[in-house]
Formats: sequence, C-alpha cells, structure tokens
Amino acid sequence: MTTEPYERPYDLITMGRLGVDLYPLQSGVELARVESFGKFLGGSPANVAVAAARLGRSVALISRTGADPFGTYLHRELRAFGVDDRWVTDVTDHPTPVTFCEIFPPDHFPIHFYRRPKAPDLEIHPHELDLPALRAARALWVTGTGLSAEPSRAATLGALRERAAAAGPGALTVLDLDWRPTLWDGTADEARPLYREALRYATVAVGNVDECEVATGEREPHAAARALLAAGARLAVVKQGPKGVLALAADGTAAEVPPLPVEVVNGLGAGDAFGGALAHGLLAGWDLERLLRYANAAGAIVAGRLACSPAMPRDEEITRALDTGTGSIPVSPPDNG
Repeated sequence: MTTEPYERPYDLITMGRLGVDLYPLQSGVELARVESFGKFLGGSPANVAVAAARLGRSVALISRTGADPFGTYLHRELRAFGVDDRWVTDVTDHPTPVTFCEIFPPDHFPIHFYRRPKAPDLEIHPHELDLPALRAARALWVTGTGLSAEPSRAATLGALRERAAAAGPGALTVLDLDWRPTLWDGTADEARPLYREALRYATVAVGNVDECEVATGEREPHAAARALLAAGARLAVVKQGPKGVLALAADGTAAEVPPLPVEVVNGLGAGDAFGGALAHGLLAGWDLERLLRYANAAGAIVAGRLACSPAMPRDEEITRALDTGTGSIPVSPPDNG
C-alpha cells in the first residue's frame, strides 16, 4: 500500500469493486471444460481507474482486498498501472474475490462471481474515507454495487454527499449504475430507492438500458435519460449496445453516436474502458459528441482484446481507432502501465 503523501488533488478517485479476473485462454469452451486461465486485475471501478491512468490522469482507488496472496497481487498490479493504492486496505475475515467468465464471441460472456459470504470491497467504512481528498479530487466515480450492502452503502452515499456539500452542484461526481443482480440480496424494486438517493448527489449518471430501468423504472433510452436528469444528475449517459450511446444534459444538449465496429474477442471490459475514457473527456471539458465517440472507441478496442485491465487503450490507440473506423487495434508493446 502507498503511504507517501500526495502533493496535489487527484484527477479521479474511483471507489468500490476490486478482485482477480480469471479468464479462459480457450474461446468457445464452457467453463467446466476450460483447461487454462489468464489472471488479471478486475472489478469495474478498478478497471475504470486503470483506463483513466492509461490516458494520463492521476488516479487513486478506494477499495479493500483480502489479506492473502491475491490481495498482494492486486496491490502490485494497481501500482504497475499507475493507480495509487493508498486507500486499498486489507480485510482479514474475507478472501479477495475472484471472477470467472466464459468466452463465446460475439455477444455471450457468462460471468461467475465468487464474492461470498462477503467481498472485502463491501467492507469500506465511512470513517475510513479521506474526506479532504474526496473534496479536492477533480472527479469521483462510484458504482451501484457499492450500494448493495453495508457498510459500503453508507460509505458510498457519504462520499457522494461530501462531494455535493463541499464542491457544490458543479462537482464532477459520476454514478455508474452497475446493476449486478447476483451481487444484491434484494430485488431491483428494493434497490431503486438507493439508486434514487445516490442520484440526488451525482452530477453524471452512466448505465445501460437494463441498469437505467432498475434505477428509474424507465427502459426507453430517451425516457430513461430524462428520468436520470429528473432524479438529480446533470448529465445522463445511456449505453444502448448495438445501437450506440445517448447522452442528454440538463441544459438540453444531446448527442447520440453509433458504436465503432470491432471483431469482438471478449466484451466484458468494454464498459470499463468506456468509463475511463468518459471520465478523461469530462475532465477535459469536451463537447458531448466528441466525448461519446472517444469513449465508444475505447470500449470497442477492449472488446477486441481478451483481458480487461491490461487491454485498456492509450490515447494514440483511441485516435487510431477513430481515424481507421475500427476498434480492432493491435495491442501496444507493454511499458509497465
């Protein structure tokens, strides 16, 4: 864990899920028959942090791991990717979670979470938060999964409230709706009031149509975007899969762009790459169409690669994808992050 003092506010702090992804090295094979796996850093907020760091942003993650070798591995990976791990702490009672997937391109990627009886990243306590750092950061990214259990729920809502109180309505605070029903003990109807509470304090809401329906009761993309704005967000970003992505701002500005074509290898990391690129563009103050095209390209690139975290693209790769009109971009040589 990093202990050195930070000299200036982070561009982005993400908060929540962290674990180890074990991805099959055989495509088109059911999990029961897979013979070998690759091991990668995983968890949506962690991947978003890696994606933003790849684009040159100063980033830190708030999370927890087990006090075990997988936890040690995740600390090492975060540092290698340029993500500050000072707020990633150990939990002695719960092991670091692992996640398996099956790979059946182009659109079938069953995912299997091993987070029981409880994942360490749900043991983030409100009193552990570095409130001055949260207030000072240029952007905060939290997820719906963080609302699924206590004490993470109180910590997530506390971080959102702290940002809103300290930085006012102009604070860049992103709620990734991130609805994972297997990670909740309750139903979508029971989760909806918690999403509505979080949306009161978020300035940006991001989710696919299923997640928007859980958060707002609306599934049609434009209606869902309007409902997210009515709940408190200043910008709603609705991912529509093959139909592309829609963004609607409270001032009436809107944009809708199609997806970038790609030969899909593994679609599971695409949303996190989209998120990291979205945060990067929001921090840069880009207009909505440029923002969505850039984030779409980042997501397409990762969909064309096996892993999540190591696959996160650099700016020159995203530029190349936009110039060539395809997300099928060769992986750049490694440079330790």
